[in-house]
Amino acid sequence: MQLTGTPFFLLTVLLVPVSIAVALVLWSKVRGPQPVQILSRLVMIVFCQITAVLMVFVMVNNANLIYGNWDDLLGTGDHVRAVPTVPKDDQPAGEGKPGSGDAKAPAKVLQQFGGVGDPAVPGDVQKTDLKGQVSGVDGEVLVWLPPQYNDPAFKDKKFPVVELIPGYPGSSSTWYGTLKVSEQLKPLMQQGKVAPFILVSPRTLLLGNHQDAGCTDIPGKVNADAWVTRDVPQMILDNFRADPSADRWAIAGYSAGAHCAAKLSLAHPNRYRAAISLSGYNDPAAEKDSLVGRDAKLREANNPITILKTAQQPPKVAMYISGKKGDGLEDAQALAAAAKAPTTIQVQETTGPHSTELWKGMVPSIFEWLTGIIPAQ
Repeated sequence: MQLTGTPFFLLTVLLVPVSIAVALVLWSKVRGPQPVQILSRLVMIVFCQITAVLMVFVMVNNANLIYGNWDDLLGTGDHVRAVPTVPKDDQPAGEGKPGSGDAKAPAKVLQQFGGVGDPAVPGDVQKTDLKGQVSGVDGEVLVWLPPQYNDPAFKDKKFPVVELIPGYPGSSSTWYGTLKVSEQLKPLMQQGKVAPFILVSPRTLLLGNHQDAGCTDIPGKVNADAWVTRDVPQMILDNFRADPSADRWAIAGYSAGAHCAAKLSLAHPNRYRAAISLSGYNDPAAEKDSLVGRDAKLREANNPITILKTAQQPPKVAMYISGKKGDGLEDAQALAAAAKAPTTIQVQETTGPHSTELWKGMVPSIFEWLTGIIPAQ
């Protein structure tokens, strides 16, 4: 039985009254010495509490899609097939397509797509299981096509793309199922208020034992950067009418995904023109499970401020960064202070909690901002 969805949730709801009924029936029937009776009744009480907590956990998880499956919850999943040396990313900025840039381009990646199988995710979202050729990572990728994509009037058009990065822990379904990104943007695209972006959300929870790769290539451990910035874009270009120009690509994330969006866009301006960072952070160590945050060299190198200050030339990237005081605002202001043209950073102060409800409400406005950077053609 899968972790998310209605069946398991209904089972947890049923377990609560059943556990209480069992405790009531057995309470007076416990026999033996007094210590045994006390221990037995304590076990009954604890079991009732466990069923109640489990029901609430499943309710919260279904609402926020924090964990997509049992492996993610238990920390038993590992999506690293191999950790090859990643070819140098030497493609000139703004020229050519994301996913390439090597001396020898990878073989074309043609995928089969099907439904997500999660009732929280709209039926027009597609899923494929991708074996990363560059990164050695295997994982699911969810794709949503704008309403114009299958319109005969647009049959010769190529579409801009936004990669959507969840927080940590987080599911590739969260942007669609909890933030309702496709449902909110579809009417705005039909009205011409938002450009017809292809929306792509890859798995970013790649390691077992509750370890966060932080969208970083960690030697001998995982090529999480190459997975997001090379394998996933290449697959999109090979399977859909996606615009190959880096000027038509963006990356967006919230919380830990916001950190990913900021640092990946600044590190790869040859792949992304814009980035949206919602309630993120600069220091990788802000996430306690971050492997990057535990390595002094990687921690410094993957701080977006370091990337800005050490870049040979300021990256041509437009950034929208939001946060409230004590939750991303100061980090956003520090990035804005370090930025030099052509890097542009718009800082938006928020007042709400660090929650998907806050970011869900921001979806229309951030994509209207993004349309100003990457307009419809």
